[in-house]
Amino acid sequence: MTGLEETLPVILALLLGLAVVLYVVLDGFDLGIGMLFFFYPHEHDRDLVMNSVAPFWDGNETWLVLGGVTLWTAFPKAFGIILPAMYIPVVVMLLALIFRGVAFEFRWVAKPRHRAWDWSFAAGSTLAAFSQGLILGGIVQGIPVVNQEFAGHPLSWLSPFSLMCGAAVVTGYTLLGATWLMLKTSGAVEEKARRLALPLLAALMAFIVAVSIWTPLMSPRIAQRWFSLPNIFFLAQVPVVTLVFAWLCWRGIRRNQPILPFVMAVAIFLLAFLGLVISSIPYIVPPSITIWQAASHPSTQVFYLIGAALLIPLILAYTVLVFWLFRGKLKPGEGYH
Repeated sequence: MTGLEETLPVILALLLGLAVVLYVVLDGFDLGIGMLFFFYPHEHDRDLVMNSVAPFWDGNETWLVLGGVTLWTAFPKAFGIILPAMYIPVVVMLLALIFRGVAFEFRWVAKPRHRAWDWSFAAGSTLAAFSQGLILGGIVQGIPVVNQEFAGHPLSWLSPFSLMCGAAVVTGYTLLGATWLMLKTSGAVEEKARRLALPLLAALMAFIVAVSIWTPLMSPRIAQRWFSLPNIFFLAQVPVVTLVFAWLCWRGIRRNQPILPFVMAVAIFLLAFLGLVISSIPYIVPPSITIWQAASHPSTQVFYLIGAALLIPLILAYTVLVFWLFRGKLKPGEGYH
């Protein structure tokens, strides 16, 4: 294997990780506010909740597209295994995202007969988040592969572990949504979000502990990665820092600080993602296909990297600009829609 063949898959894996992280963080909070619709029965509160993400939600899903294209282009063998293995939750996720997007637009024009679109928005957000957790859990627990092809059945992803991961992602996204509403709204909407954030934080930390215990018990490979010497001395810092971030998030919620809870909730997500990467690396299809085995031809990788190098800065610049232009809190009755 040449130096280029060794290096390019690593760069593209980092690019894939960047797309996944930015999608989870950016689309996570607007899926979260969709699920929080269930807790805001009054129309004026729901208007404010939806308006808090109106300028952002379209652009956030760009990272999901970029992640899918990166997987398909840079790691076609992994794409050819993961997609058939996760076909059902992937289809459910995409349909749910479509319903969520359609409901976002149609709710405003359907007033006053918009109740069905409220439910579509909330249910679509919940199904999309839960499906993403099922996909995550199905990949982490391992995909059956024979001769570099998917060798399982359509429900191989379904297990108690993947169901728990689905519930964990729903909880985490809802926490992101609650801390986002603390950051972007005021009045009764902000106060209810603050009351909901504490139990959501406690539930998310319980899920993180459960996953942290379950994964090494489920996989000797993961147990060896985390608990062998000298790895344990370095990797023990990850749960410690996670607890510190959780405490800072709790403190910010209790003190009604607008920025700190959201930043710390994002940081907890990033550390949880880092933990999963540590458990799986260098496998892109655990436990059998590495990033080098799944990589496309170097010429294809170079071609894609050139396009990504041009496109990603533009997406990042657009994202930063939108967040800057629509900074500040919304008051009751205000909106961007």
